[in-house]
Amino acid sequence: MDSRTTNLLLMGLNHRSAPVEVRERLAFDEEALEPALRRLVDHMVVREGAIVSTCNRVEVLACTTDPQAAGEKITALLAETRQVARPLFEPHLYTRIGKDAVSHFFRVASSLDSMVVGEPQILGQMKDAYAASSTFGSLGVVLHRCFHKSFSVAKRVRNETQVAAKAVSISSAAVDLARSIFDHLDDKTAMVIGAGEMGEQTVKHLQRNGIGTVLVTNRTFARAVELARQCHGTVVPFDQLHRHLRLADVVIGSVGINDYLLVPAVVEEVLRERKRRPMFFIDLGVPRNFDPRLNDIENVFLYDIDDLGKVIEDNKDEREREAIKAESIIAEEVESFWAWLSSMEVTPTIVALRERAEAIRQKEVGKALASMSVKDLPPQARQAMEAMSAALMNKLLHPPIAYLKASGRNGAGPEADGVSTVRRIFGLDEDD
Repeated sequence: MDSRTTNLLLMGLNHRSAPVEVRERLAFDEEALEPALRRLVDHMVVREGAIVSTCNRVEVLACTTDPQAAGEKITALLAETRQVARPLFEPHLYTRIGKDAVSHFFRVASSLDSMVVGEPQILGQMKDAYAASSTFGSLGVVLHRCFHKSFSVAKRVRNETQVAAKAVSISSAAVDLARSIFDHLDDKTAMVIGAGEMGEQTVKHLQRNGIGTVLVTNRTFARAVELARQCHGTVVPFDQLHRHLRLADVVIGSVGINDYLLVPAVVEEVLRERKRRPMFFIDLGVPRNFDPRLNDIENVFLYDIDDLGKVIEDNKDEREREAIKAESIIAEEVESFWAWLSSMEVTPTIVALRERAEAIRQKEVGKALASMSVKDLPPQARQAMEAMSAALMNKLLHPPIAYLKASGRNGAGPEADGVSTVRRIFGLDEDD
């Protein structure tokens, strides 16, 4: 048995440690990933390996008995497979070993290490990385478990904290506000005035949240047709905007225009046609598309881009507060995973210790019985001798086994090298 024990090493760079011109040069596409993974585990120094590559990070997770040698291998791998000179990226690399590596991995999956804390995309990207590494055969028992544990930790963080509950983009904040005004959106109609990127993003969020109908209007008719096609909406000619406005519960304005597109007199008339049913206006235009006096009309709710910005800042603060709760969950789960990893080390040694002791016991009992002159030894005497020798063996084994089990529970085994010490004392790796 290798006297060294299993450890975990994580090396990489992200949006905080490296500029985008470095990250983009180290990023792996699917075609480059397979040969890199195969090469990563082609030597015993890295028993298992995985690569997580997104727009904001490139990280390599390795299961190894020699973190220092594995770190050198990973650095060389990045340089050679991405064809990037080491001095260009090495200053930006960070290294995590042991529990720190596990903690970092769980924090990434839980979106605590993301540019926007709580964003949901990273978990999907981690699952893609897991699928690729699994398909290419670079995972073993430890990293399979590490990935699955990271997924469950991310789920627990989302369920037990509000870290992802508050919107932190203009478009998602607008939709959250719409949901706070209307009980549900599935029977509501949204009118998008202007087919720019901001309006498009808001429509996508509305659709994800079940908006019933989408109307699209734009000064350039062809662009309105294109956006309506993308969101399965209905095109409204720009010069007929006011006539269709009474249908809209949610009105999103993102037109480049110098005069107000909607003023109180127009909206008052529309509300009468709607029998005073509420209307929610999201003004994403700069200059503004909607007269701010609309907010003085009963049953009209108007938010401009500055209002949404304030909502986002408040939400970011709340996410940061929730992230503190999430950190305690991560710490607890890291200990749980490390205890499991440590138990992986001690179990084979406990089994080997018992087997060796039992073999000695049986051998010595056999010799004792053979030396006795009485051929017909009573069965009770044989049983007593077996029981006495077994009890003696168990009492002698109790301290080392208790030590190994405690080492596994505390997660100290791989660091303290206790397994190797016990194996040396009892000669478990020696030939008979």
